Amino acid sequence: MLEQEKNYDVLVIGGGIAGIESALKLGDMGYKILLVEKDATVGGHMILLSKVFPTLDCSACITTPKVSEIARHPNVTIITISEVQEIEKLGEKRFSAKILEHPRYVKENLCTGCQECERVCPSYTDDQYQLSQVARKAVYIPFDIASPRIALIDIENCILCGACEKVCAPEAIDFTQEEIITEIEVKSVVVATGFQLFDPTIIERYGYGKYKNVVTSMQMERQLAPTRPFNTVMRPQDAKVPDNIAYVLCTGSRDNRVGTPICSQICCMYSTKQSQLLMGALPMADVSIYYLHIRAFGKGFCEFYQQTVGMGVEFIKGKVGKITEKPNGNLILRYEDIETGKVKETEHDMVVLSVGVLANPEITKVFTKQKLEIDPYSYIHQSDELANPAKTSIDGVFVSGTASGPMDIPDSIMSAATAASGTSNYIKH
Repeated sequence: MLEQEKNYDVLVIGGGIAGIESALKLGDMGYKILLVEKDATVGGHMILLSKVFPTLDCSACITTPKVSEIARHPNVTIITISEVQEIEKLGEKRFSAKILEHPRYVKENLCTGCQECERVCPSYTDDQYQLSQVARKAVYIPFDIASPRIALIDIENCILCGACEKVCAPEAIDFTQEEIITEIEVKSVVVATGFQLFDPTIIERYGYGKYKNVVTSMQMERQLAPTRPFNTVMRPQDAKVPDNIAYVLCTGSRDNRVGTPICSQICCMYSTKQSQLLMGALPMADVSIYYLHIRAFGKGFCEFYQQTVGMGVEFIKGKVGKITEKPNGNLILRYEDIETGKVKETEHDMVVLSVGVLANPEITKVFTKQKLEIDPYSYIHQSDELANPAKTSIDGVFVSGTASGPMDIPDSIMSAATAASGTSNYIKH
């Protein structure tokens, strides 16, 4: 819950890796930061990943020290399950912002994170942090390394039985909590609202949502992560460990028909990374990657791709037209072999759709009086992309990470540092 303090130097919107990095750098410079995150935990997409490419370093091992550092930083205040409702520029280095805090129905200062309430809760619903591959309780802590590690109640799925109240020794459960709107004043704003993943149900011919053994790359990522829902990789329909897995690249990127004309910049390499991890998790499995072009443009990316080929992953230059299901749950991929020009079909146990990323332009609506402009692809417009890439159309508002366009984790962190530098220069001069 937001403290009584109403004046901060910088408002950072978004608690993913870019928002965390910007807030940490500005906090280290001595600025007072308010970081607002809409989810129940900070860490964004990165804290849910297994490993990062091309080094295969543990993603959570990189993220959690930063999450821990920002949680303890004396100059940074974090509020979760909260949204910025309105931002108005009052003058030079003066912004007014209205913050909406949704009720957690758990007193943050009393909850110990013991999860006794979660154990006795009788109500189940889909676990969004595991991409709906398993269920969670109505009262829950998002995942083991969530920060803050405080329970919350999903009131829409709560049956109000009171079981959690009865076992909560510190009496932290509080069903009387209501929404709180607080108005604060800041000198500058950093927008780090990240990206959305493409919804593959839009491409009906791939059968996502219809065929259970067609999953997204993020669902596969969770099956490979240390905090994964199962102890192995399995296909959803029958829990069979798959012997033959296919990836379909460019699902929802470079495709004008679904409104996503640009490259996601990450799906080639995260699919290549996952294929290596699968070869380790399932040594006897065959992995095939259907692609249009492999875009291995970063430092060490091409070598990582060549290493993957050497490990035995099959790369097929082919455009997948349709996926159909056999009675046993196996999937038939019908594709055009671009090398030969022939239409072919192959059978796989499981198909992973390598989904692209989309802009998250909703944040532009909170700015009143002055318009926060977006580019033709709905990302935040960088008004001086070469000399000051964090600068936006509103003087004093800076963009950090993938809010300005698709990028990988190293580029997102560099963008965050640029946003922090631009913000500091704006406040000082």
